[in-house]
Amino acid sequence: MAKDVKERFLDYVSYDTQSEEGTDQVPSTAKQLKLAEHLVEELKGMGIEDVKLLDHGYVFATVPATSDKDLPVLGFISHMDTSDAISGADIKPREIKNYDGNDIVLNEALNIVLKTSEFPEIKDFTGEDLIVTDGTTLLGADDKAGLSEIISMAEYFMEHPEIKHGKIRLGFTPDEEVGHGTKYFDVDEFGADYAYTVDGGRLGSLEYENFNAAEAMITISGSSTHPGSAKWKMKDAVRIAREFADLMPVYENPYCTEGREGFIFLIKIEGTAESAKLQYIIRDHDSAKFEEKKAFIQAAAAFINVKYGAGTVKCDLHDQYYNMKEMIEPNMHLIENAKRAMEDLGIKPLIEPVRGGTDGAMLSFNGLPCPNLNTGGMNYHGKYEYVSVTAMRKIVELLEKIVLIYSE
Repeated sequence: MAKDVKERFLDYVSYDTQSEEGTDQVPSTAKQLKLAEHLVEELKGMGIEDVKLLDHGYVFATVPATSDKDLPVLGFISHMDTSDAISGADIKPREIKNYDGNDIVLNEALNIVLKTSEFPEIKDFTGEDLIVTDGTTLLGADDKAGLSEIISMAEYFMEHPEIKHGKIRLGFTPDEEVGHGTKYFDVDEFGADYAYTVDGGRLGSLEYENFNAAEAMITISGSSTHPGSAKWKMKDAVRIAREFADLMPVYENPYCTEGREGFIFLIKIEGTAESAKLQYIIRDHDSAKFEEKKAFIQAAAAFINVKYGAGTVKCDLHDQYYNMKEMIEPNMHLIENAKRAMEDLGIKPLIEPVRGGTDGAMLSFNGLPCPNLNTGGMNYHGKYEYVSVTAMRKIVELLEKIVLIYSE
């Protein structure tokens, strides 16, 4: 008997799979491999073919074709790791049946409450079954909801070989949360013609635009002297760092932007009078505006060097990923077929730009067109994260429907 997507999800979130910033090793944490190994055994137990745990913790598998038509190979991809923004260990999920639209007390002892005044969109889930945290960890719907939905879809087709469909490839990646999810993803070995990542938010979300992204590391070299005799001698790197930060556009930061508006965001600052570092991320959907933002931060570095002397500021800037839109537009059947599947199931398509990046962006530029589908999760990367069980079950149907549309 097939396992319900909710039970599968509760099983997966029992595994602590947080990835870790600051290392080039993939996976960045060995504990991700425990879930990968578990998935391998589960997939094999379902009779799925060609199940492999590859180097660096990637899991690939195949639901074999049951149709003799020449059909495209369709892939579905999600990631196994969770964010390191808050603990993902010892998660204590709780199901709320038939949510009543009011505040949810996550942890009475710690007075942690998911308030409708702070998260008004939760009222849209009134009448649905939700899974929440106990307020001390994240939940892990990002992206274990996606894992659960893809594998539940795969199980359905394995249990119904009479349904004619093309070959389906499954791919589960490590380290998406730290930007390395596709670093060793072998598109040729995966062998899909097209794919979807299942890593979005509320039911109906369908995304094929994301930020262009870059990172800038600003290093400021100062000169420390005793503050009692520092007049006209000290070159305080911290003060210069503050001055550099003040040059950035006031209203081009995440707090003031939405939709397709980009930003320059200072995510980390540290230093002493002798040396200081500022880490920025630069984001914009528009490629021309993206280039302007990069040029602006380089001009700010040049200005400080003119003011305080050559070599005061070093700007190391590199691109991280690009807007997948230009790769998807020649393959708009991916969007039209997903929309059609949603509409056939009574789901309202919500096509919005991603204010972030996805593995699908990197895969699209590596030759595998790959827009992003919903998971039913909300408030990712924090203690107020929740997922709709009602939506998860609907998304399993959605994935099945997409396969059938590509099998016509």
